[in-house]
Amino acid sequence: MAAASTGPELVPRLYAHIVGWGMAVPECVMTNDDLSAFVDTNDQWIHERTGIRQRYIANDRESSATLGLGAARRALEIANILPTDLDLIVVATSTPEHIFPATASLIQDWLGATKAGAYDLSAACSGFVYALENAAQAIKAGSVKIALVIGAETMSRVMDWHDRTTCVLFGDGAGAVVLKASTQPGGVLASLLRSDGAGCDLLAIPTQNVRDLAGHRLNRMYMAGQDVFKFAVRVVDEGIRQCLDKAGVALEDVRLIVPHQANQRILASVAKRLKMDSSMFMSNVERYGNTSAASIPIALCEAIEQKRVRANDHIVLIGFGGGLTWAASVIKWGVPKPEAPLLNRPRRQFAYALADVRSRFTRLQRAYSALRRRLKKLLS
Repeated sequence: MAAASTGPELVPRLYAHIVGWGMAVPECVMTNDDLSAFVDTNDQWIHERTGIRQRYIANDRESSATLGLGAARRALEIANILPTDLDLIVVATSTPEHIFPATASLIQDWLGATKAGAYDLSAACSGFVYALENAAQAIKAGSVKIALVIGAETMSRVMDWHDRTTCVLFGDGAGAVVLKASTQPGGVLASLLRSDGAGCDLLAIPTQNVRDLAGHRLNRMYMAGQDVFKFAVRVVDEGIRQCLDKAGVALEDVRLIVPHQANQRILASVAKRLKMDSSMFMSNVERYGNTSAASIPIALCEAIEQKRVRANDHIVLIGFGGGLTWAASVIKWGVPKPEAPLLNRPRRQFAYALADVRSRFTRLQRAYSALRRRLKKLLS
């Protein structure tokens, strides 16, 4: 006789922890003095208004996809997992390789992440936090165990290099994190995602679908700087407070804030409004400029490298940008120990080599099939 049911089984609560991180930037550095050679500007003018001294600019061999791949491989190395362990890849970008297929799909193929779904997410400079929350929710729901979240941009490809108010601000790069399911409390505690589409004309890159260019150049970014500045200061302040309330964490318990690296003056203004010391805000805008969706993961990587993030610290990620959009995440840091042996390193290298062979073979196979069809048609 079957035993009587004692009630529903308790399912362990899942948490989404960051267990790996990595970044990649182009080879070429462009200083403010380099810019002044072809733009009416100078180092003092740029630095006083933005805090930027230099930025990285992609060459012909580099793109959002290749930079994203580099950041992803470094993140997988730290997480000590194989690409075949990935269930999901999300790439936040405003400068994708193609309109479609997704840049995430290219990276999925190059990694050899044969069991992963992949898609791009467009939320401008807020995109990385949006993507992080998407992946974290999938993990908490139990549909995904391991996710790779990437922010990758080649903003230099969409700059109007005659507009000194915007071209001096932006740079290229990529950052990535690996999220992993765990029953250990912590990780991404809460997120806040917001948008105000009424400000869509303040920061944009128009395409062929735009009904009225209003004097703006096709496929080139434009920005109403002062309006965006005021918007950013307001929503960063509000977003941090609201997300902390949602997470049940007090402002004084925050160890570090990792904001979108748009402008040093914005960070200083927000610190003043929050009555926090500016040292509480991670800043590397001086060396990278504004890398849009890549800026937060790049800044996070450097903060970890500088040992500004330790176990059980509460940190806040906050992004803002075109849309207009803004987004924040509160994270309790505490990386679960890797379960896999360190032997995963050669296995990862083998997986990357195998992925390259597989991709090339698949293309050759398609080309051979197409050639056979053409010959058959000619001979019939």
